[in-house]
Formats: sequence, C-alpha cells, structure tokens
Amino acid sequence: MCDPEAIRGEHHGLLIGVTGGIASGKTTVANMLKALGIPLIDFDLLAREVVEPGKPAWRDIVAYFGERVLQKDGSLDRRVLSDIVFRDEEKRKKIEIFTHPRITEAFTAQLNEIKKNNPDTVIQAVVPLLIETNLQDRFHKILVVYVPAEVQVDRLAAREKITREEAARIIKAQLPIDKKVGYADFVIHNENSLQDTQNQVERLVKQLRTLQKKRRG
Repeated sequence: MCDPEAIRGEHHGLLIGVTGGIASGKTTVANMLKALGIPLIDFDLLAREVVEPGKPAWRDIVAYFGERVLQKDGSLDRRVLSDIVFRDEEKRKKIEIFTHPRITEAFTAQLNEIKKNNPDTVIQAVVPLLIETNLQDRFHKILVVYVPAEVQVDRLAAREKITREEAARIIKAQLPIDKKVGYADFVIHNENSLQDTQNQVERLVKQLRTLQKKRRG
C-alpha cells in the first residue's frame, strides 16, 4: 500500500484498522460499529470488486492463469484459485501483484470521499490480513476481534460446511489469533452472546469519540 501519510492525510479524526482471525466475527463487529455511525471500508468487498470480469486485475489474472480459473459466467472461480495459490507461494505473490495496487486505489478513493464529507470522523477499515501484510502503520489504531482458537475452528467448520481438520488447516495459514492481540490497541471479545459483543462495541465507540475529539482539539 502507499505511504501512511498519503492515506491519512489531513484527516483529523481516527482511522481504525479492524482485523482478527477468519471466522472471528469481524463483519459482525464492523456492522455494529457502522450502525453506531462509524463509516466502513471493507477490504474483502474491495478485493472482490477489483477482480470483476473485464477489470484490469481480472485481465491480469486470466492472462497469467488461463481460463481454468473462470466460472461459466466469466467471474473468477475462487475455490480453484485458492487451491492453486495455497500450494504455490510464487503464484500467490502473483495474485498479490495483480490485486493489491488496485485495492489500494479503491481504498484511497473511498477514504477520500468519506473525509471530504466529514473530515473529522472516525473511519473503520476491515482488513483480514492486516498484521500478516504489515499494514499496522497505515492506521491510527488497531482493533482486533478475538475468539479463542477452538471457537474459531468450530465456527469456520460450521460456516463453510467442512471438517474441523480442514478448518484448522485454513486457520493455520494465518497468524495465530492470540498473537494478533499483541498488536491491538483495542480488543473485542466475540466468543459470548451478541449482546455482550454489542455492549463492548458501544463502550469502544465512546472511547473512539473521545480520542477523535482530542485529535480535533
């Protein structure tokens, strides 16, 4: 991604990086924050948008991997691509080269649009691999959504309808969630009830508003 100050610019609010492990509930927490007035930029959504049929990243991927990675409607077959890059580090890096610059452009455009309308707001960006890709310094604060590793395995297996062994293998490819907590300025524990998570999010928003006011002052 580009220079941190180029992203943050003259923004007097707070830019929060939201991350966590797969199936930890990042989307749930992000939507709770959004409902409480924290604008959301979703890197997963951006990653899907930049590889829509006909777009530059899509053309690069198809030129490199061939039409075997396409579904009948021309969209990328994510399962096929995932199987390829999981087994080949070089091919995974190729995907990153094709997609990351375009994701950065889309992120910066969304961020600037939000800042134009409200330069002093708190903004959240959900970045699943924020720590793994060393993007911590792009954000003022880091929020980690946490669940214990065994809960993570159970939830992923149920969500994807796969075995616990398969889920554990997928999770193992990421930085362990317990280590991610070490990078956090804030942690939301999402292993209990939704109401418990909601209560934590509401307390967090109050903290963020206070920090925002200090920056603005």
